[in-house]
This record gives sequence, C-alpha cells and structure tokens, in this order.
Amino acid sequence: MRRSWIWLAVIAAWLAHGEALAQTPLQSWPSKRVTVVVPFTAGSATDIMARTVAQRLSEQLGQPFVVENRPGAGGTIGVGAVARAEPDGHTILVHSSSYTITPTTYPATAYDTVRDLVGITPLALLPQVLVISPDKGIKTVPDLVKAARAKPGAMNYASAGVGTATQLNAERFRLGAGIEVVHVPFKGTPEALTEIIAGRVDYYFCPVNAVLPLIEGKQLLALAMGSSKRSAALPNVATTLEAGVPDSDYNFWVGMVVPSKTPRDIVNRIHQETAKAIESNEVRASMAKLGAEPMLMRLDEFDGYIRNEIKTNATLVKAAGITAP
Repeated sequence: MRRSWIWLAVIAAWLAHGEALAQTPLQSWPSKRVTVVVPFTAGSATDIMARTVAQRLSEQLGQPFVVENRPGAGGTIGVGAVARAEPDGHTILVHSSSYTITPTTYPATAYDTVRDLVGITPLALLPQVLVISPDKGIKTVPDLVKAARAKPGAMNYASAGVGTATQLNAERFRLGAGIEVVHVPFKGTPEALTEIIAGRVDYYFCPVNAVLPLIEGKQLLALAMGSSKRSAALPNVATTLEAGVPDSDYNFWVGMVVPSKTPRDIVNRIHQETAKAIESNEVRASMAKLGAEPMLMRLDEFDGYIRNEIKTNATLVKAAGITAP
C-alpha cells in the first residue's frame, strides 16, 4: 500500500512538472527586451505606428519594446532579419501592406513570406493622400491627369521604394487615369517628401499621418485620397475615385508578424496583448491624430488576408510592370 502511494506521488509530481514546462514559454514571455523591426526609415508611417503600439506594449508587459529600423530592398532586408531571428517572441516585425507585394517583386529572397512568418494582426489602416507642391500650379486631379497626358513621360512620382504600398497606390492611379509617368523610388517617406516639397519630383501618394503638418502649413497641396474612402483627418479631400479616376484606390495597412516557428502560446499572447494595446484609449487617440483607423483581425483571419493579398497584388504588379531594381 505504501509503495502505491509513493508511485502516485511520483506520477503527480511528474505531471505537475510537465505542466510547468508546457507553460514556461508563455509565462516567461517577454523575459527581456523585445525588438520591433520596421523595414522602413524612421519617421515613415509604418515606423510611427510601430512606435505608438510598442510604447503601449512596454507599459502593459513591463519590458522594453524597442523599434529598430532596417530599411532597404523594398523592406526585404528587415523581413529577412525577422525570418532568421530566434522564434521566441522577442523579435517582431511591423510592416506595411507592401509585405504582400514583395513576394512578387522580390521573388529570390532567402525567406518565404507564407512559410517562414505568421501574422499576428493588422494594427491600422493608414489612408494615403496624393500631394503636390503648390508651385506646380496643379490644383485638382483632372489638372494633374491633363498635364500628364499632354506630355507623356515628362511627369514623375515618388515612392518609398520599389514594391511599396506608396508605389502600388500610384500605379493604380496611373493605370486608372491612363497616363505615362516616371517612377522615382526613395528609401522612405521623409526622403520622398523632401523632393516633393522642393518640386524636383511631381507628386506622391503619401501616408496621411506623415504629411498632415505639411498640408496644414500649405507646403504641400492635397489633391485626393488614394484610399477607397475619405479620411477623418482630411474629410474635405475627395478620393481619386470621386475625382473620376476608376480603379485607382489602394488601401494601405500596417500589421504585425513573427517567425512562424514561434510557440503558439506566445503567438496567442502577442495577439492578445496587441489587441489590448490597440483598443486602449491612449493608442486610439494617437491613431486619430495620425488619421489612422484601428484594424484588428483574428490570427487565422490575418493569415488568410495576407495570402489573398499576395495573389491580388501579383496581378497588379504584372499589369504595372513593376520589377525590383
């Protein structure tokens, strides 16, 4: 009888130890600094959104969430770094919707977007606005289209890089308007805006949060929203669709992903904490000031959304003739 009790005690201890081990990854996350990789320059729309959410996550979880900018090659440098990172939840990627474009524009990357990374959730929709220097003398979308058609290939537009959402929006507009213009890619939004203000590049579909002060200061003129609907930040600015350019809308989102081998309990925890951060009054207030709209999805829903966008963007990339440099 005594031996039976001993064996029962041993089994109970073993089960308790096994349960503790199973819980260890979740209970220990985050156990140190979390690196939030942004594959664009500091000051870009994706960067600002990443910093807004990272600050809130730091407050919620008691560990620093530090944004690290790794721009270049259409965002693939930063994505590759995260794909190769230790899958323990301490390296997170915050990317824009160009995440679903680069599988077509940069097909030779060392990582596979669907296989090597898994979605957490979108963070926000960030409408893009078509801006131009007032010195250009173009005040409306019809004015711009008319000028471009008058001299095919003479006008140009800026982007934050080949295959980014800023280029896709501009290409949707170009195809819808039936115009021929030259693409001038930059490393990020700050560099592109510098050239637009100087008038060396004609126009730019810029994330609204990055350009609001310049519009308010009359350094740049907002011609139209590039998104499917108007922005609460610029309610009086019509969309390119409303301005008469068909099939010209493009919805720019910012989202969070992690290496696919990250333990599922940690993935779930990151999703829960991120959703909590986005739903907080502080983050929602910050988003409102940026002209962004909160955007949350379930884990499986976001992965499906990513796969679908990869397919639809492949069609657009082919139609626009976009190729990586």
